[in-house]
Amino acid sequence: MTKIYNLDQIKEALKSLNPIRAIEEGFVAYSQGKVVVPPVGELLFENPPGDMHIKYGYIKGDECYVVKVASGFYENYKLNIPNNTGLMLVFKQKTGELASILLDEGYLTNVRTAAAGAVAAKYMAPKSINRIGIFGAGVQGRMQLQYLKSITDCKDVVVWGINKEELDTYKEYMEAEGYNIQTTLDSNEVASNCNLIVTATPSKSPLLYADHIRNGTHITAIGSDTPEKNELDPMILKKADIVVADSTDQCQSRGEIYQALKAGVLFKGDYVELGQVISHEELQRQSENQITIADLTGVAIQDIQISIAVYKELSS
Repeated sequence: MTKIYNLDQIKEALKSLNPIRAIEEGFVAYSQGKVVVPPVGELLFENPPGDMHIKYGYIKGDECYVVKVASGFYENYKLNIPNNTGLMLVFKQKTGELASILLDEGYLTNVRTAAAGAVAAKYMAPKSINRIGIFGAGVQGRMQLQYLKSITDCKDVVVWGINKEELDTYKEYMEAEGYNIQTTLDSNEVASNCNLIVTATPSKSPLLYADHIRNGTHITAIGSDTPEKNELDPMILKKADIVVADSTDQCQSRGEIYQALKAGVLFKGDYVELGQVISHEELQRQSENQITIADLTGVAIQDIQISIAVYKELSS
């Protein structure tokens, strides 16, 4: 019989899990060719602006496969409802039976994305982080910072947002968790003060430019998960010493690498895959002066790992 679990049950199960480790192991398996991930299915909407993704796949020889449906509608705040929602479907790999429906309302997508940001920072960020920069004062902007706790003890943060109201809300929320939050509407203020930057917005035009990026900066770009979105000036990727893709295949059709390829400033072979970086120390940051970029477009292996971990915890 198919088991259906709601968000409260899912959040309780997560307390017993280590999402960062699960996502890290997933990236390694993906880069080793152990994972089957077809191209992303998506719908893009203009009025109001939004997108819906279907991501799905399986680890060869594993117990289950996963289909994830997630959407983001970026004017939902006007209706006082969340921007994101979704669910995860867990099937038995050998029979096709629907084992579980995880009604996570988009929460597991947020968790696996924040965990991936922590993985990227673990291997790519400078050892000495003086200040963290966050672009995006929404849920993901908060979760990225929360998941970085396991990577760095830095508590000084500069946050960019689209309006003062959302920045004030962010500041109140995160200062209650012990962070020192400076808010700004000027993107240059983030670049000039921070050497670990996370971009978590649905922007369709660059927020950061190459001549503003200091040596020694690491940027994890997570917002650009469709062909239309673009948070970084492509010249940043040309300037970078190391460029990392969560999926070299997927980043050829979406994300910051796609934008740089389209602009003719980056070429195949100029970037490596995150799973390879995790496995090979020589591909990781080698000095405090390097500029490094991680382009995280969101790969189905993340959904597979987090869904199966939660499903096993709930059904045990």
